[in-house]
Amino acid sequence: MNIQTRTAARELFDAGVSRNEIARRLDLDPATVTRWARSEGLEFDRSSTEQATKAHVVDLVAARIRLAEKMSAVAEEMLDEVNEEYLVFSFGGKDNTYAEHTLPAAPVEVKRSIVVTAGIAFDKLTRIVEKDNGGLGETVGVIELFASNLTAAAEMLRAQGETPLGDDDAA
Repeated sequence: MNIQTRTAARELFDAGVSRNEIARRLDLDPATVTRWARSEGLEFDRSSTEQATKAHVVDLVAARIRLAEKMSAVAEEMLDEVNEEYLVFSFGGKDNTYAEHTLPAAPVEVKRSIVVTAGIAFDKLTRIVEKDNGGLGETVGVIELFASNLTAAAEMLRAQGETPLGDDDAA
């Protein structure tokens, strides 16, 4: 970095601009800005990065829960229908005709496939819920993290003069 760039970076840093924003404004690689700051004995405020990381973790947990719910619903639906009537059909012949027949229940191969699919879904659900043997303790940790992030978000809204949902009910 030349002296002009260093001076501009210092002004931006003193104004509270983030590392990545300094890099964008000065057309530098973020790693260059980090090295410059370190050489100047400066440290960037990482609290917003920490908040963003926590929010991302919460989003991932929510996505895992949505996925688990979808997998569970599909597996349950398949198992509920396994002994219902089963439609088989085909197209064929020189005129490419359509033919269908309703069986009283799905063939054994189809039932086996449904049970295997449901078993895989159950296994995946178990891993999602237990998070690789983390079990209840890890689930509670995720819920606690979610709750603390909700509290932090509510505090941020209050600090900005906005009312979080539900505060009207508490008054």
